[in-house]
Amino acid sequence: MRTVEHWWDGSWSTLWRRDVWLLTDGTSWRVQWREGVDEADLQVRDYRDEAAARAAVQGLLDTHEALWRNLA
Repeated sequence: MRTVEHWWDGSWSTLWRRDVWLLTDGTSWRVQWREGVDEADLQVRDYRDEAAARAAVQGLLDTHEALWRNLA
């Protein structure tokens, strides 16, 4: 899968950092997110279409008040 977009909350802290990724393989869509920098904290959810995946991303971004930066 390739990264379409990647958001970061701007925190350098290994405890508080949050990342959200939107990925696709051209057919299916995936949203990954984590809090902290440990790969064990990585969560993944797959979606059939881009609209559903983007809605999930927006929900994650809206859940945490942060100055999200789009890095992709």
